[in-house]
Amino acid sequence: MTMTYPIKDTQGFQQVQPGDLITADVVVGGNNDYWLERLAIKDKAGRGAVSLLPPHELLPGEPVPDIAMTNQDGKELHLADLRGKALLVTFVYTRCPFATFCPLTSSKFAAIQKELAKTPGDYEKTHLITISLDPKYDTPPVMRKYGLAYLSDDPRGFGHWEFVSTSPDDLRKLATAFGLEYFEQDNLISHSMKTVLLATDGTVSHSWSDNQWTNSDVVAALRQQAAINR
Repeated sequence: MTMTYPIKDTQGFQQVQPGDLITADVVVGGNNDYWLERLAIKDKAGRGAVSLLPPHELLPGEPVPDIAMTNQDGKELHLADLRGKALLVTFVYTRCPFATFCPLTSSKFAAIQKELAKTPGDYEKTHLITISLDPKYDTPPVMRKYGLAYLSDDPRGFGHWEFVSTSPDDLRKLATAFGLEYFEQDNLISHSMKTVLLATDGTVSHSWSDNQWTNSDVVAALRQQAAINR
């Protein structure tokens, strides 16, 4: 599920071309409906400078960039530190107002966390990471508070599920590698959805581009990868 905005200002939208910088009002209605109104072009200087071809998204078997991250306790870690474990990675931001986006992803990760904990061997050989799309706001204390809400206020869960942020440059590098798109406007971050399973050697194993995946399918994929390294 890519986060798109329905547009009710069709006349304004017809004037837009790739590369334009635009402004619009984001309207949030009932039942989590949202759309754009009063769309206007702010700057046309970027026309022709934007490639319509998407950047290369990592395929299964390709290595993932080893970026530096800071977790909810202020500790630095790298993806390479978790080699040998099946690693499930996703992206959220703590201020996300849409129930079917970041909050749903985090709720599903919480269910996966509980399911893996039922089998100590699987729990030991797997790891979950939630990466913030809003590193300026999502500092370690903010991420810790957010994480505890999904860990039933039990900080021991951070040993298996970490909530991290990284530099804007490294965030962009990793998001591009995973085919995730995002941009910030008016304290909201518009973004697509991406959850990625890394194999024990640090390469891509599986990826899911929306929130329609089932917990059971993802848990099965995690356990399969974890079993490879036993």
